[in-house]
Amino acid sequence: MTDTPEDLAVALFGELFMADQLARNRISKVLPRGMELSHFGVLNHLARVNDERTPAQLARSFNVTRGAMTNTLGKLEWAGHVHIRPDWDDARRKCVAISPAGRAARDAAVQAVAPLIAEFVTDLGAERVRAFMPILRELRTRLEGNE
Repeated sequence: MTDTPEDLAVALFGELFMADQLARNRISKVLPRGMELSHFGVLNHLARVNDERTPAQLARSFNVTRGAMTNTLGKLEWAGHVHIRPDWDDARRKCVAISPAGRAARDAAVQAVAPLIAEFVTDLGAERVRAFMPILRELRTRLEGNE
């Protein structure tokens, strides 16, 4: 008996959801003390883009509400990991940038997470991971386009 496209889709997304939950759990355990996965995500994003973003832009990037992003940014600002300033062109908006302390915290988190992630790549085999990346990337871009 062959799987229908619907059966295959349910199995695929079931595996993705479970892998996501397990990966988040494992990564959360190795992050530096006090850092949450959401904090790491924002710091990593700001470090990669190497430019300021508005809270609304960050909320869209992470597919969370503005309130949730405001909460995360408040915690990051309190920790000294981001600088939040008014937008000089529009005082109603704010601009968020990673601070030197935030970049150091992000780098420490990457150092803590990298061995865990590398272990999975080693166990699965680099060639298999490379072969799967285009499929995973296409799935992500299609999901982004269907919002």
